[in-house]
Amino acid sequence: MQELDMTIIERTIKALKGNNMDAYYCGNAEQVRAKVKEFLESGCTVTHGGSVTLAQCGITEMLKNGDYNYLDRNREGITREEVEELYRKTFSSDVYLTSANAITENGLLFNVDGNSNRVAAIMFGPKSVVVIAGYNKIVKNFDEAFDRLRTTAAPKNAMRLNCNTYCAKTGRCVSLNNPSSDIGDGCKSEQRICCSYTVSAFQRNKNRIKVIIAGEKLGY
Repeated sequence: MQELDMTIIERTIKALKGNNMDAYYCGNAEQVRAKVKEFLESGCTVTHGGSVTLAQCGITEMLKNGDYNYLDRNREGITREEVEELYRKTFSSDVYLTSANAITENGLLFNVDGNSNRVAAIMFGPKSVVVIAGYNKIVKNFDEAFDRLRTTAAPKNAMRLNCNTYCAKTGRCVSLNNPSSDIGDGCKSEQRICCSYTVSAFQRNKNRIKVIIAGEKLGY
């Protein structure tokens, strides 16, 4: 989906709500920040996954300067051991912020992770999960979500993180060289970022997951 189409966005929001995920539309990054603030109480414990979208919306700066117990995975001087401890503390946080690799028009969240801490927190642990995604991440179905991962999300993120992977060097997943490839196929690099795949469909914990769709192209 290249151009803003409110019919598709409205259909996606309706489908997400049908899957027991609350969903909202915000026209721009400023509106996104205002909506996120509605989910953050003073003193709450909040953290997030790695996300270009959150940075583009000014969310990480808002957390640093707000009245929150912010578990900052990117603070200066943090060690790898401290990062891993923070990942574990995430499961008892009040709010977890993240983006999505793709959102289907029938209300599915498609996410892929390397360390698996992000997808794990989306599935279980934090009391509330807030997903922020530009409209460019809406796709028609699961097949398009998988294609988006292999041609856009994974290659661009691998390049951003300077990963030694096939997709970072070529801009596309190595699995695309094999017409019979299946989900999970890919390179064998130790720095591969698409190790754990999750699909969030109907949720038993109603409105634990909240999705904000922005009227701007955001993230990868």
